[in-house]
Amino acid sequence: MINPQNNDLLLTPAPCKMALADGTVVTGKAVGFRGETGGELCFNTSMTGYQEIFTDPSYVGQIMMMTYPHIGNYGTMDIDMEAAHPMVSGVVVRSFSPRYSNLLADASLDAFMKKHKLVGISEIDTRALVLHIRSKGVMNAVISSVDLDDASLVEKARNWPSMEGLELASRVSVKDAYDFSTGKGPKVAVFDFGVKQNILRSLGARGCSVRVFPADTALKDVLAWEPDGIFFSNGPGDPRAMPDAIAMTKEAMQTGIPLFGICLGHQLLSLAAGLDVYKMYVGHRGANHPVKNLVSGHVEVSTQNHGFAVDKDSISEEIASVTHLNLNDNTVEGVRFPSARHSLCSITRKPLQGRTTANISSMSSWPTSRSTVVSSRPTNPHLKWFTPAADSAPEHAHFTQSNPERRTFHAQAYGHQENPSYRQRPHHHRAGL
Repeated sequence: MINPQNNDLLLTPAPCKMALADGTVVTGKAVGFRGETGGELCFNTSMTGYQEIFTDPSYVGQIMMMTYPHIGNYGTMDIDMEAAHPMVSGVVVRSFSPRYSNLLADASLDAFMKKHKLVGISEIDTRALVLHIRSKGVMNAVISSVDLDDASLVEKARNWPSMEGLELASRVSVKDAYDFSTGKGPKVAVFDFGVKQNILRSLGARGCSVRVFPADTALKDVLAWEPDGIFFSNGPGDPRAMPDAIAMTKEAMQTGIPLFGICLGHQLLSLAAGLDVYKMYVGHRGANHPVKNLVSGHVEVSTQNHGFAVDKDSISEEIASVTHLNLNDNTVEGVRFPSARHSLCSITRKPLQGRTTANISSMSSWPTSRSTVVSSRPTNPHLKWFTPAADSAPEHAHFTQSNPERRTFHAQAYGHQENPSYRQRPHHHRAGL
């Protein structure tokens, strides 16, 4: 249903410009909040899930360019928030939809952006810009609908702080510890460097008792809770600019408690173990990255968002073993530390697609990302949708980037040879998923 209340359709979009630090300037139309913003320009290849992307704490300090051309067509929903407010600095799209077709939407994307003062630009040749970024590497940019002077904007982009050497986790971490869920399963302590809500929901849905701690919490205070395992979350910024977090992680590695890290947490664990981390030329951001699990031999299609990676040349067999490799560029996606006194492993992607197991009695049971790719398709009310039981998820189930009520898959579409016990559950669709 087209939203009849959107009066913005009658307004002429304001002119807007985006300047890159290398001198490139593009002109488009302003969307969302009218103003000026800057950050590291990167791109995401996901076809859906723009709200989850815009509210992902790992994107703090970055301008997000969506490669899928049509953005905004299913509006926004409060339940799709990965944080309390958008985390990206700005939004770049090819074709922005001020109207939405989604009975469950709470507001249009334009209204959502204005509410949260999120600046955006549309009518941009995103295909050409993505090719430019892939060729030149990610760089800083400034979007403005108030300053349209090319030279001024280029100068602002060049003076914007570089992501390299920038500590950002403290900007998004909680200030006080809190209990996210209480269950009969293991007690998982989460160091919040910018954790996504869906990761917490995934742990809670599997019976874990989850307590979230601020990033600067002393390890002794976490251990006083007597956790069965410690999780180091995703987050923004350069992990090498976090010496206190690295020291705390190194201390945690001596406790004998099972540890697991995703994204920034993966990089912190690697740095604490003596491995090197470097800033990637472009980075991995999207929902279609193929990763080979070197342990099982399976290829896992994963959702990713990271601009730093562990240097494969710094890994020795005495310290760690590589468990996952990205098949696009052969970069390290997961490591295991076999010589450690405890179960310790990490992956650089978020388990948004795939299963997240809650049994942390052994390292092999920590979350991994396993899924198959499905294309976006319109809602079909005649399809039966299911969600697997927590202890019987098939290895190639597809979970969408949203809340547990919609982490679903169509069993028949995948043709699983296994016959797990499925739990039928009502499913609410959003247009395009």
